[in-house]
Amino acid sequence: MPRILISACLLGQPVRYDGRGLHIEHELLAQLRARGWLVPICPEVAGGLPTPRPPAEIVRQPGGVRVLTAAGEDCSEAFERGAQAALALARRMGCRYAVLTERSPSCGSTQVYDGGFAGRLIDGQGLTAALLRREGVQVFSQHQLDALNDMLLR
Repeated sequence: MPRILISACLLGQPVRYDGRGLHIEHELLAQLRARGWLVPICPEVAGGLPTPRPPAEIVRQPGGVRVLTAAGEDCSEAFERGAQAALALARRMGCRYAVLTERSPSCGSTQVYDGGFAGRLIDGQGLTAALLRREGVQVFSQHQLDALNDMLLR
């Protein structure tokens, strides 16, 4: 069974922007955790951001995407460092799969906030999810654990 990279907040670790965790109860996660197959990381903390921290969103600009806070602080470099740290950990631990927190500017795998700080979601992915996918890691959100389970049973 391959090890699985997972957003640390999904295991209840208080690393989210608001200083809380987002513990997910699911039989698959309980089994994988008991076997020691989960590899937790918070890309934002790994990139050097504090906990708690101001919420940030991906903003699309003519030159590409940036990750900004509502006050306009550019934290793109920390998000990029965190994505690279997650990829390095996935490679080191042999992770072919990842379970990441949906809607996050780092970990969102199908939806992220639109950059307007008004709570609007758009189709898209965070910096870490996008990098992992480009490098061949199959990414799932916490809402897709049944699909991951099906993949693992193949």
